[in-house]
Amino acid sequence: MAPPLAHPPGLNFLDDHEARPVHVDAAQYYGGPEYHSRARTYSAVRMILCRQSGPKRTPAFEDDWHLRPRRMSHDEKSTAPRRFLIDVEETIRLVLEQEDTDGDFQISITDAGPKILSLGTATSNGYKSFDIRGTYMLSNLLQELALARDHNRKRIVLDEARLTENPVDRLSRMIKNSFWHSLTRRIDGDGLEIICADPKNRTGRVNPRIYVPHGEPAMAEYYRKIANEKPHLNLDVQVLPPNPDDPHFVKSLNNKPGILALAMNEVDDGRGGRTLKGIPFVVPGARFNELYNWDSYFISLGLLVDGQVQMAKGLVEHFIFEIKHYNKILNGSRSYYLARTQPPFLTDMALQIYNQLDRSDLDANRLWLKRAIQAAIKEYHTIWVAEPRMDPKTGLSRYRPDGVGIPPETEATHFTHILEPYAHKHGLSVLEFSEKYNAGTLKEPELDEYFLHDRAVRESGHDTTYRLEKRCANLGTIDLQALLYKYEVDIATAIREVFDDELELEEDFPLAPFPPSVESYANPRRERSTSRKQKSQEWFERADFRKEAIDKYCWNESKSLYFDYDTVQERQSLYESATAFWALWAGCASEEQGWKLVSESLKKFEVLGGLVSGTEESRGKISLDRPNRQWDYPYAWPPHQIMTWVGLERYGYLEDAQRLAYRFLYMMTTAFVDFNGVVPEKFDAVRLSHLVDAEYGNQGIDFKMVPREGFGWMNAAYQVGLSFLTNHMRRAVAACTSPEVFFGRTMMGEHTAAPPSSVVNDPLGLAMENLAISTSGSAPSNTPPPSYSFPIDSNRF
Repeated sequence: MAPPLAHPPGLNFLDDHEARPVHVDAAQYYGGPEYHSRARTYSAVRMILCRQSGPKRTPAFEDDWHLRPRRMSHDEKSTAPRRFLIDVEETIRLVLEQEDTDGDFQISITDAGPKILSLGTATSNGYKSFDIRGTYMLSNLLQELALARDHNRKRIVLDEARLTENPVDRLSRMIKNSFWHSLTRRIDGDGLEIICADPKNRTGRVNPRIYVPHGEPAMAEYYRKIANEKPHLNLDVQVLPPNPDDPHFVKSLNNKPGILALAMNEVDDGRGGRTLKGIPFVVPGARFNELYNWDSYFISLGLLVDGQVQMAKGLVEHFIFEIKHYNKILNGSRSYYLARTQPPFLTDMALQIYNQLDRSDLDANRLWLKRAIQAAIKEYHTIWVAEPRMDPKTGLSRYRPDGVGIPPETEATHFTHILEPYAHKHGLSVLEFSEKYNAGTLKEPELDEYFLHDRAVRESGHDTTYRLEKRCANLGTIDLQALLYKYEVDIATAIREVFDDELELEEDFPLAPFPPSVESYANPRRERSTSRKQKSQEWFERADFRKEAIDKYCWNESKSLYFDYDTVQERQSLYESATAFWALWAGCASEEQGWKLVSESLKKFEVLGGLVSGTEESRGKISLDRPNRQWDYPYAWPPHQIMTWVGLERYGYLEDAQRLAYRFLYMMTTAFVDFNGVVPEKFDAVRLSHLVDAEYGNQGIDFKMVPREGFGWMNAAYQVGLSFLTNHMRRAVAACTSPEVFFGRTMMGEHTAAPPSSVVNDPLGLAMENLAISTSGSAPSNTPPPSYSFPIDSNRF
């Protein structure tokens, strides 16, 4: 009779054919009980041996690792799902030692390792092994090991299906279950240490400081209490004056930067009393660790796709709070952003969330939407159609924020090349000149003009681009006009459809004259917001007026494209920008204009990886003295993609929207597969590469072993983009099928089959070329690169 098996107490066995959830969040997969495999010869002694077993080094002959055949006799053959018994720390060590040849704690296509590792199977208690091959499986293995380590697992039984998971499903799952959570912040006693960390702070002070708005005494008292209860924080609590966006006051805070308080809820403190708790919000990620304006709009779209309606609703709550206390939706919720806003999206954001709210309490939903629309009306009148942003002569609005001195959130050397001539003129170092210029003891009107436009570029969100450089504050940009047209239509529609065609404004502020004219704006008398109820007719009239202004000043019939209008030079600025397609999103283009945009202009911007920000011709030649700007050709950003997809669909061009979405998601997916799960801030859409170093570099790529956050609006672009794809398209993206192959067209969208010679089956060569370009000290070439595509049978899997 066989001796009884001796097992340690509390051991959980996973039977060979037992099913368990595989494609679930790491917390569920690794956070439960620790499993071991049950084998026929299992014993206490053998269990100890299993614990010591780690990955098998691949047999090598004269260091020719890659010559190992695909199948060997040691491979286990079973109809059951394959699982591996893994020692976490030892396997991490070996994977990094063998495969991470560039030492960045990532397994990417540029690493020169053998891309093969043997793991012991769980059914054999680690004695038989199976080969893990290719960049994708090995990088997934490293990610899974890092996640297991996060949950304090020493040994794991790992399903092979997690290593071979469909990359589209895996990325979408990670965004929904992990990335959004990692990007979530709160401003309260529990979240201050994380949110106050500011990578853009150049003062050297790391202790947190929070600015509380005037008129919120309970909030100020709450943070003072937190400072007393948590002295290790060294929290500095400051109360802002009634007009916190005065430019001279904002400049005075440059050496005292801090986070700005945001909306809070009153909750039960668990001791029979009440306390305040911060409403959660999502930050972009990387160096952007605060609430941003237009990033949040696109993030909210991704949240809605993923069913996180309450999180998206919280973003709107913060914007309502900012308009009330800081007079605008801020560029970002830091003290140095107090005088600057960003592209306006609040009305569409609020309406999309309103349409997805729980229908069980319609009255509460209406009250919430009413607060959002009231806030948007205030922002519209006091910011977007108020001087100096409004140009009364044309009726066009501009990005034109107040401000004094040098923007403090940039890197210390960002403006050195601009300041050097002025410093030399005064016989000072750049640092000395900067201090005197910021203090106002040295006057330089030309420099004032430069920084006026620089602040406007930052307010536009497109920082930076040759499209806007040294002229942004004078431009009635097509993107801003489209957004404000949408504001006007949204407000009118909400008043008519939700509020019975009248809306009473509760907060008192001046209303801008309508219709705008030089004479009406010269008159200092202003109607007050509380003097009458808002009617839909006025807002529809405002929208009609703006559409006429857009057609008059921004539409170019001969070029079939919208352009920015220079209100000072009184002419169009003929820089071709992808923001022209925002007119489709807003609905301010006629059917004929829409047809011309799609049939004649779309091809100018469409490249292998989606839409570039602007055309190469408009950008001009690049040299050492004229470097690339990150919002110019050849870079592609999520806002331009999403706005164009939605706009094309709105005008009935769904196939074009799907094609563009496919291109962008293909680029994202191949980067995810080839570079250890990376989700970056932006792409070079011509070279299909995130390995770019334009201006501020590329955020979202600096992580070890496993991506934690992705990047806010890139996460959203993936989730929104998937909603445009058919099942067939989704499968093709998951197989990394190049758009050239899938659509059978050339890179510029011509309806001719691409010859086989145009497809370069060398993803590694492309990646190495991109690395060489991004690390080279020479100026980028102005010659268009060749088009590359990855075939379906790529070696990445």
